[in-house]
Amino acid sequence: MQGVPHLFDHPADTAEFRCPAHRAGVELYRAHIVRYAFDPHVHDGFGLGAIESGVERFRYRGADHIAPAGSLVLMNPDELHTGRAETDGGWRYRMVYIEQAAVDAITGESGWWFGDAVQNDAASARRITALLDALWQAREPLAFDSLLLQLLGEFRRHACVPRAARAEASARFAPVIDYLHAHLAERITLDELAAVAGLSPFHFLRTFQASHHATPQQMLMAFRLAAAKRLLAAGEAPAQAAAASGLTDQAHLTRAFVRRYGVTPARYQRRLLR
Repeated sequence: MQGVPHLFDHPADTAEFRCPAHRAGVELYRAHIVRYAFDPHVHDGFGLGAIESGVERFRYRGADHIAPAGSLVLMNPDELHTGRAETDGGWRYRMVYIEQAAVDAITGESGWWFGDAVQNDAASARRITALLDALWQAREPLAFDSLLLQLLGEFRRHACVPRAARAEASARFAPVIDYLHAHLAERITLDELAAVAGLSPFHFLRTFQASHHATPQQMLMAFRLAAAKRLLAAGEAPAQAAAASGLTDQAHLTRAFVRRYGVTPARYQRRLLR
């Protein structure tokens, strides 16, 4: 974590990433955040982890959530969320960001979903923290994958399949989400998105926001940053990643990336341990 704190507003704020070269769709993350407040952002996959110390407050699905030490954080893919410290000493936590396809392949199941963003389960949090620490230390692919399956087994008890109402809402706007992903670099209008959904423009805007707790523009920006993050992880230069994901320029990417992920694009690339 050396060299990371000066990128934050407070010298105690640190963050570190690791992507295993052999296992696509998996990213490890550990951080201690005291003063930094993360802007709304999304991750391509599930965001699953444990709070080691302190307390986090975050907004997710239109509500504020409190995650104290000994609790689990369980976020579904492509859900906008924020993050900031609730206590003076900040919060220390570990996460795995894992794409749906990777979960399906590793567990042999499909349709995982998490209804509660926070679970107070101190015993499970200790086991998950230990497993996430072991994953950071694992350098052999077989050892890493064995630990990853064990980790997902810990989260399995909290997973559920989508309820009918959630599945219906997701299906209704799935073409819109696909359209946003496919047109990241374009200037998209409300009328275009409404036409994809088969609704009048402001009816679409109201119902989309009610379903996703975010405007289409907020979702588009979150998807653009997530796409830029994937390109950076693949080794793309920041300027090219910005252009390909629909951001104005490299400076725009840097500002937005720091607000959402707490680190500059260049530092993020250097901090990926493969």
